[in-house]
Amino acid sequence: QVQLVESGGGLVQAGGSLRLSCAASRRTISIYTMGWFRQAPGKERDIVAASRWSGGATYYADSVQGRFTISRDNAKNTVYLQMNSLKPEDTAVYYCAASTWAGSGWHLQTRYDSWGQGTQVTVSS
Repeated sequence: QVQLVESGGGLVQAGGSLRLSCAASRRTISIYTMGWFRQAPGKERDIVAASRWSGGATYYADSVQGRFTISRDNAKNTVYLQMNSLKPEDTAVYYCAASTWAGSGWHLQTRYDSWGQGTQVTVSS
């Protein structure tokens, strides 16, 4: 497993922006995908976005498509989540995760091996 440390959460008004960062303690050739998940109070944890470490393929949940952008800096072993046009329903704890799964279904959280501690994002109306 790899250690993941998120940062960048906070309180923002609706319509505002935040950028989350996730730094991996080390790069391993076995990491195929980095993802962002979120869990709102009383709800299950769901995928937000994911990115293959190589090749550029990305995945977005329908609810964030066009508003959020996942990107990565391979040299820094860091993945980012740029969140624009934030809505109150985006309020959740956001988790970064790393997957060694090379197959399909990489939007599924069961494919992920390592998780960060989470960072709170609160969007006020």
